[in-house]
Amino acid sequence: MSLYSTFCRHMQGLTAQHTLLVAFSGGLDSTVLLALAARFAKERGIAIRALHIAHGLQDAAKAWPQHCKNVAALLDVECVMKEVHITLGPRISLEAAARDARYQALEQLMSEHDILLTGHHLDDQAETLLLALKRGAGIAGLAAMPERKPFGSQSQYQHWRPLLGCSRQSLEIYAKEQGLNWVEDPSNRNDEFDRNFLRNQILPRLLKQWPSFNHTVARSAELCGEQLQLAQELAELDFPSVKNNSGGLKIAGLQALSVARRHNVLRHWLQLHNVYPSRTQLDAIWQQVALARRDATPQVRLGAASILRYQGALYIPNATGKTQVLQELIPERWLDAGVGRLRLSWVEQGADLDGELSLSQLQLSFNIHGLRAQPQGRASSRALKKLWQEYAVPTWLRAHMPLLLIGNEQLVAVPGLFVSQDYAAKPNQAGWRLEWRAADTEANLV
Repeated sequence: MSLYSTFCRHMQGLTAQHTLLVAFSGGLDSTVLLALAARFAKERGIAIRALHIAHGLQDAAKAWPQHCKNVAALLDVECVMKEVHITLGPRISLEAAARDARYQALEQLMSEHDILLTGHHLDDQAETLLLALKRGAGIAGLAAMPERKPFGSQSQYQHWRPLLGCSRQSLEIYAKEQGLNWVEDPSNRNDEFDRNFLRNQILPRLLKQWPSFNHTVARSAELCGEQLQLAQELAELDFPSVKNNSGGLKIAGLQALSVARRHNVLRHWLQLHNVYPSRTQLDAIWQQVALARRDATPQVRLGAASILRYQGALYIPNATGKTQVLQELIPERWLDAGVGRLRLSWVEQGADLDGELSLSQLQLSFNIHGLRAQPQGRASSRALKKLWQEYAVPTWLRAHMPLLLIGNEQLVAVPGLFVSQDYAAKPNQAGWRLEWRAADTEANLV
């Protein structure tokens, strides 16, 4: 099968509303990718742009933007340029910092229906898996690079790698046949970088000894990817049984799981908070926080995040969340409250709030002291401070809990937690459905 036929096979599912954005460095891989994508886009009437991110890390790179413009022009493709500045931090390599800056810049250039294409190929996949082995990674690392994945800080876009099953040698043959010109990055010869060391010193020897090595490694990565998907699906099944209404994980629920399933659901929960723990860190969370003495106030820090225990549950406090007061609630529309979103919808059955309530009376506020409420089904009212304790809402989270009020004293509901008895919908009657989606947890519906 020709390289172009292989490319087309991996580009199924596109429509005329999509726009292809090719990450274009000017090197061999991205040059071949741009040539293939340009032909594909022209044949199918799909919009396409090349995106060149300029790092400015070396003198040779100064000529690359103009080179990329020239190549893109020959292929009748618009080339968009963006400069970035690399910021190094503790324990962050230059490679990682440059990659992060590049992807952040690419995200800034994307909009709805855009699909980002990168020129990763079979040899890149082998290098990625070998690097994961060097780090002692689990299946998430050994799954290496998927052909397609969500992209962006909110996973709102798509990132495709249509050349992932093609060897670098096949790309070079195609480029020479088509008369394509590309630049060579001098830093690729620097074996102090781990990936370059594998690419220049190790992988050629492995391929000489075992010519199909990169194919078999890619197959192993694909199998690990399937196992990763199974692990994620299992975590999503276990998660509802161990989470509570405040975004924490119930320790008793975690104890009921096997060690493997407990680690799996802990990873899932932590990743929802953009925390990616090692096996050692998972053990520390369990031994030092979950199983600490009852009278202790244990804490484990992972980067900027802290994992704490409160009333039999694990939490990650959101120290940066801010609240804002909403003066008007509009039916059927999500309203952003800073630490979450609220929506009220009229339903004929399954309502949460009495249909007699006028939305013009309601307002959403936070951190109001002295309130009392009688949650639906309770015999009497209690101070909200006591209710926080009964519902195991941690002290650090209370200021961020939404309060749906009439005036400043009548508590109608705490979205995601309870509805007050006086304002609850009657069974089998029409009314308002109340939905609250916290910014850092999955949707909580009253």
